[in-house]
Amino acid sequence: MKWVPFSEEEFISSIAKCNNLSTPSLDKLSWRHLKSIVKDKSCLKRIINIADVCFELGYWPSHFKTSIFIVIPKPNKKSYDSFKSFRTIVLLNIIGKLIEKVISNQLQFHSISNNFIHPSQLGRLKQRLISNTGVALTQSGWVKNNMTSILTFDIA
Repeated sequence: MKWVPFSEEEFISSIAKCNNLSTPSLDKLSWRHLKSIVKDKSCLKRIINIADVCFELGYWPSHFKTSIFIVIPKPNKKSYDSFKSFRTIVLLNIIGKLIEKVISNQLQFHSISNNFIHPSQLGRLKQRLISNTGVALTQSGWVKNNMTSILTFDIA
């Protein structure tokens, strides 16, 4: 399959879904700032050009890999002597996060459209609910006259 350069629509739709109230990124920009920046078509084209070149070269700049972990205490805890009393936030470069979102959307689209993902593997896919997974597994068990058990876990 031949690689097709990224489009403006991909970037605009990816950034439109981002929360304006999120914590600023490592470069001190928030999604609200980036949304304002990409309204200027020349800025958006430069960001797309960076993404295209990174993809063509197969190179991800170290600037996009740099991260900072911030530990924040959870509110209303009786004691803060346990790790569970804190929340960690990872700050990355906002442009790198945007490019990763667009690549992730493309991978998901191509994986689903080419049937690379088994129908029972629905978690975290767009327009797929975890309740659909349960229904799919239960129905497949009923068809074969079997009981269905599900073990789920979330790796963060």
